[in-house]
Amino acid sequence: MKILTRMFAGMALLLANPALAIVGGAAPSTEGVGRSVVTIVGSRGNFCTGSLIAPNLVLSAAHCVGPGAIYKIVEYGVDHQPRLEDVTRVAAHPGFNMQTMLAHRATADVSLLQLRTPKKNPSPIGAPAAPLAAGDRFIVAGVGVTIRGDGKSGGTVRTADLIATGQPGTLQIRLVDPSGVGVRAGLGACTGDSGGPVFEDQQGRAVIVGVVSWSTGPNGASGCGGLTGVTPLTLYRDWIAKTAQQWGSTLAAP
Repeated sequence: MKILTRMFAGMALLLANPALAIVGGAAPSTEGVGRSVVTIVGSRGNFCTGSLIAPNLVLSAAHCVGPGAIYKIVEYGVDHQPRLEDVTRVAAHPGFNMQTMLAHRATADVSLLQLRTPKKNPSPIGAPAAPLAAGDRFIVAGVGVTIRGDGKSGGTVRTADLIATGQPGTLQIRLVDPSGVGVRAGLGACTGDSGGPVFEDQQGRAVIVGVVSWSTGPNGASGCGGLTGVTPLTLYRDWIAKTAQQWGSTLAAP
């Protein structure tokens, strides 16, 4: 337990002086969609993004919550000092396949974490409006790094307005910065943004319709600022709702 405590303390220190998140210079977003975004840290030293979809329930990516680890939520008080909040249960979708995700192919990259202490400002979940088409607009939120490999550049909630490219569908959506269209470096998810919410404006309300799964650099190179791979919730809302009900959580009203 002392080792785990030191690991969590190290992550807390890492996030105590947050800088940018979402590569490309995205602006901070502590209001609006950013209010439901949380930071997830694990005892193995990883950190990811999640979003409140019920007062005590966080939605994230399955690849963020591997077995054999302990997870916490980082909270910042009025004094801006980080506190670690307990996670009581974790579940990854049973259809998730890590190798498929690492190959940037579609898989059930969705997970849920139950919190011991309820939080405010959960966001509703839904599915992308159909039919999906290239050029459809989405908002991605995350606490990831702005400089690849520099963990200290993560920790602040940031958002980016991105558009769908290629042939988006119910299995996977690929997003790009409209200014760079994936060919030149632009806004996009990076390390730590995994599991972050992907919002769509539906009748004037921001609805979570997917989670961030992976990213590339421009032209498909390794890195960030090119493509942002999204797992839409279309096929997984029933699993989320069933798990939430089993855990006694009430999802935010749509």
